[in-house]
Amino acid sequence: MIRNLFQMVFPLVSRIGADPNDSDDIRLQKTLIAGSTLMIIPAGIVWGVTYFAFGEPLAGLFPLAYAALSLLSLGVFSLTRGYEAFRSRQLLFILLAPFFVMVALGGFANSSAVILWSLMCPLGARLVCEPREAIRWFLAYLGLMIFGAFLQPYLRGANNLSPLVKLIFFAMNIGSVSMVAFVLLHYFIGQENLALELLRQEQEKSENLLLNILPREIAAILKNENRTIADHFAGASILFADMVNFTPMSASLPPAEMVNLLNEVFTYFDTLVEKYGVEKIRTIGDSYMVAAGVPRPRPDHAQALARMALEMRDYVGQHTFCGNHRVNFRIGINSGPVVAGVIGRKKFIYDLWGDAVNTASRMESHGAAGKIQITQATYELIKDDFLCESRGAINVKGKGEMEVWHVIGAKA
Repeated sequence: MIRNLFQMVFPLVSRIGADPNDSDDIRLQKTLIAGSTLMIIPAGIVWGVTYFAFGEPLAGLFPLAYAALSLLSLGVFSLTRGYEAFRSRQLLFILLAPFFVMVALGGFANSSAVILWSLMCPLGARLVCEPREAIRWFLAYLGLMIFGAFLQPYLRGANNLSPLVKLIFFAMNIGSVSMVAFVLLHYFIGQENLALELLRQEQEKSENLLLNILPREIAAILKNENRTIADHFAGASILFADMVNFTPMSASLPPAEMVNLLNEVFTYFDTLVEKYGVEKIRTIGDSYMVAAGVPRPRPDHAQALARMALEMRDYVGQHTFCGNHRVNFRIGINSGPVVAGVIGRKKFIYDLWGDAVNTASRMESHGAAGKIQITQATYELIKDDFLCESRGAINVKGKGEMEVWHVIGAKA
């Protein structure tokens, strides 16, 4: 609420001396120091007029001079955008003006601790300066306090302010300094928290984007370790699915409609990936590749892909897409040892290598539309849970004669 009040009272503060090239930190610092200056100027005028009214014109001169010089400084800053010079001027003004008022009134007690206003200098410096520079301003404040204590015996012992007025001024000085410091700190912390929240949201977006590209375990390794990611898995299963007659269909459909069709099909396949806890490896054109057992080993890797393949087959066989277009897929599965890892540093992917991968691809390319073709290695793993039909031996490119089966459905 206080932050909103600050912004409502000073709607134009952030524009004073603003530069389009300012970073978020510099923009916040400019707002803080310009806003604090606008808050202290009225206080300086009130204090100056009050001191004049109570017969202390010399003491009143300094806060009035602070107000006038600060207004002039703000004007110069808004025209020149010389932020560092403006910052140094304002810190120096708020450091020295209360000190001179204290000297004019006769010391710490006679001035109702008006030098507390000088504390705004190191506090403000901590918000808008580098830590080392802020320490220098704090040391200057301490030096001024020590110098004031040294001067105390040489200052006048009384002034025209009554004990009651001194007490009221003492309370006003403490209250006003505390209020200005609290408002500025509250605003600064609120802005910092807002920046942290925005950073957290951006990090979450980046994290989700990374997890859309890589498995969670691999993403964690990539973020925390600088090493080649390559692992051997003794048992895994790989599924390839490819659309039948994709080339003539893509030639006859508008590009946007073809992309929408593929997106609709593959989006459903993605939901099956999540359902069965398997890993989507990649899509290339109309080809969809999935693996189970990597990077998380699991004993039922073949069963998981067989169940997913059956749902993929049934889904595309029972639905029409983008204006009643029917599509069909060849699906091939193989099981065996693979090597998995991350290739590249830009546009990297998590990929699989090995004879088992090549054979799975051959199962798809040598398959039939609407069929799920598997090798003997996969058949041995799922035959107790799924109804399979032998297709006999077929000649597979690069492999020779191979016994293959079609997965018909799950056993009751």
